[in-house]
Amino acid sequence: MASTATNFSLSLCANQQTPIPKPSFFSNNNHLHFNSNNNWAWASVSTSRKSRICATSSQVMDPSAAKSEPALPTIVEVDLGSRSYPIYIGSGLLNQPDYLQRHVHGKRVLVVTNETVAPLYLDKVVDALTRGNPNVSVESVILPDGEQYKDMDTLMKVFDKAIESRLDRRCTFVALGGGVIGDMCGFAASAFLRGVNFIQIPTTVMAQVDSSVGGKTGINHRLGKNMIGTFYQPQCVLIDTDTLNTLPDRELASGLAEVIKYGLIRDAEFFEWQEKNMHLLLARDPSVMAYAIKRSCENKAEVVSLDEKESGLRATLNLGHTFGHVMAVDMSYRLGWIDDSLVKRVGDILKQAKLPTAPPETVTVDMFKSVMAVDKKVADGLLRLILLKGPLGNCVFTGDYDRKALDNTLRAFCKS
Repeated sequence: MASTATNFSLSLCANQQTPIPKPSFFSNNNHLHFNSNNNWAWASVSTSRKSRICATSSQVMDPSAAKSEPALPTIVEVDLGSRSYPIYIGSGLLNQPDYLQRHVHGKRVLVVTNETVAPLYLDKVVDALTRGNPNVSVESVILPDGEQYKDMDTLMKVFDKAIESRLDRRCTFVALGGGVIGDMCGFAASAFLRGVNFIQIPTTVMAQVDSSVGGKTGINHRLGKNMIGTFYQPQCVLIDTDTLNTLPDRELASGLAEVIKYGLIRDAEFFEWQEKNMHLLLARDPSVMAYAIKRSCENKAEVVSLDEKESGLRATLNLGHTFGHVMAVDMSYRLGWIDDSLVKRVGDILKQAKLPTAPPETVTVDMFKSVMAVDKKVADGLLRLILLKGPLGNCVFTGDYDRKALDNTLRAFCKS
């Protein structure tokens, strides 16, 4: 085990949702430190920077304070120089063709969707792409639905359709669906003809607040999740919140776990807002849901702006992905890094969101360890974890922790 990985530690503090100031960088023993008025501390991150993503957005009132008639969409701008793109958030956006058509540069479009979403929204998307725009022709490929199909065999169906349709380099791929479709369509777009334009139309909360933003694409391998993929940014992300009306309750809860994550790792005020408004999120209140999506997108874009390729800081967005929010919180408490009041608050909000607070009974300690061994956050044989440390809104990405605390957490939640 390499000693350089053992001391890896990254700290992230709550920024109170103020705009990111221009950072000041200084090098110290090949570590990069980031200091700003937002009280961020960043260590062990590569100093290589070719571009920055800066998120800005139009102002949106807290929907718990006031409700208004339907209006123009909220736009979160992701600034990547020549690869900049907007995130449109609002109700009924699929009925407003201009938002899609302005990002289609050629005459050919391939919509990638699945068997569940296609009957609900494919015709509406095709209409939005072609209404008053007769020069554009649209093909579609409908994939089987489910994480188990996020593989090379299914991906080939996208390439088959693109090649059979004789699409050229000015074509645009459109991802219509949840995170699986978005990841696969984006990966296909990054590889077809060595890269064509693509658009994200996420239809699940998980995809709207997380996977559609930031340019991660890919597929699974039988030995590990998301092991094959690219970083490839879309032309735009269009979030029509009306698509959540057909979302199953289980998928809604899954997405709310990601919303909760942002509050835990960097946005204490957002977490407190969630505690007060979770019942409205579960009820799918349109204005409350739009506010949660907007603030989540802003949080993710700001983190990605400092670490597009996940060399360190962006990994904090994976809180809970290794062994769940509750187990990460439990381990943080065992290490003495958070107090019991935060443990209770996290447990309470997860239960309120109707999320599980323990792994399935069939999962054993050995099963967890075998999966952790191929986690993407392993470096030089060392498993690095995202854990909470300090007051609400603070976290660390680190491999420097007491291994006994990890073992004790696993034993507390799993069978031996």
